[in-house]
Amino acid sequence: MRGLLPLFRGLHTVSNRQARRKAGIVGSRCGLCGTQSVNKPQPRFGLLFDIDGVLVRGRMLIPAAKLAVEKLVDSQGRFVVPVVFVTNAGNCLRQTKADQISHILGVPITEDQVIMSHSPLRMFKKFHDKCVLVSGQGPVLEIAKNVGFKNVVSIDMVRESYPLLDMVDHNRRPKLPSTPVVSLPTVEAVVLFGEPIRWETNLQLIIDILLTHGNLNSPHQTHAVPHLPLLACNMDLMWMAEANSPRFGHGTFLVCLENIYKKITGKDLKYDALMGKPSELTYHFAEYLIRSQAMQRQWKLPITSLYAIGDNLMTDIYGANMYSRFLEERASIKNPKAVAQVVAATGSSTAMPGGEEEFDSMWENELALPSATSCKSILVCTGVYNPNAEVPSDASRCIKETVFHGHRDFRFDPALVEPNYIVQDVAEAVDLIFQQEKFVSR
Repeated sequence: MRGLLPLFRGLHTVSNRQARRKAGIVGSRCGLCGTQSVNKPQPRFGLLFDIDGVLVRGRMLIPAAKLAVEKLVDSQGRFVVPVVFVTNAGNCLRQTKADQISHILGVPITEDQVIMSHSPLRMFKKFHDKCVLVSGQGPVLEIAKNVGFKNVVSIDMVRESYPLLDMVDHNRRPKLPSTPVVSLPTVEAVVLFGEPIRWETNLQLIIDILLTHGNLNSPHQTHAVPHLPLLACNMDLMWMAEANSPRFGHGTFLVCLENIYKKITGKDLKYDALMGKPSELTYHFAEYLIRSQAMQRQWKLPITSLYAIGDNLMTDIYGANMYSRFLEERASIKNPKAVAQVVAATGSSTAMPGGEEEFDSMWENELALPSATSCKSILVCTGVYNPNAEVPSDASRCIKETVFHGHRDFRFDPALVEPNYIVQDVAEAVDLIFQQEKFVSR
């Protein structure tokens, strides 16, 4: 097995370049509509694109993204291969994100080509009838209802009903003592969509909900176990915007919540599910959308290979490699329960709702079993990953502290953060994939 740290020094120089093909004209028709022409090649692979750090930096289009799109669509604006955009963002609806990507890239994108970190929540049907507290920013109530939740309470609703609970900001404290304004129903679960705006408020009220078992009229019960079900989307510790260095992501908020809870109770915070990259559930959902696109275009060949392009070792690369490991083990033993071996290898069972059996059943009922047998990871150098980063001298002592930025519940495995390929940007990634697949788009 190759070491992780030599990867940082050497893999960026690996020769996997290919001369760029002459770009075609981007059309205006829907990227998915139309049927397969007998004169066009049929792909046996699908592409999973991260967005931030791969296609854009904040609101700025990365120039290579335009070149990549020109390689991926025909003269009528239709994608020549199935494509899904997989983002850990969770502050808007899928259709809103699809519209944003379409505007930036200049080609039509449908919501069925987009996976948000919260998209798999639609499969967590056992929580949909419960009263859930949601945390994040943007239209969180609308997002929650869009994925299936029927009885939703926001942090703002809790704060308005219990104004004495939010006391960190002196300017927001109530002037006079008050009683609950509106009696809220007892919260039965907590769903974390993404990083909020006022961290101190969200941290305080989420802890209050967990320690009162959803009844804020009660005092904290620090010895009560287990706490309410907790589902979290987006584990990114950091993400890349316009700034020169990465910015805090929802994973940083989760670190704060986990440590506050443990400091108060002496016990670890437990998640019923973790969604978004690197969770294998997210990649399985992406593979399902890839297959659906191929069927819609009437491409007859099965999709056997996936390529995941990202800029973050701890989410994009880790997740793609973990899913590829699952696919390979499943193919070798012809058994979908090979996912249990992935759990043993990564130390993560919280990525799956309700345990292995329910997870398998949910996949079969909602998504069907995968046709892909591999998921290759491609790392680009336009975002979080810095190929010029210094390598610590004592790797054996501090590799975990200095390298692993993944979530607490995912075990560090150097093999899972080693990409199959490193390229400069997304345009080179597309060239590389076409070369590997011997695919000619025109």
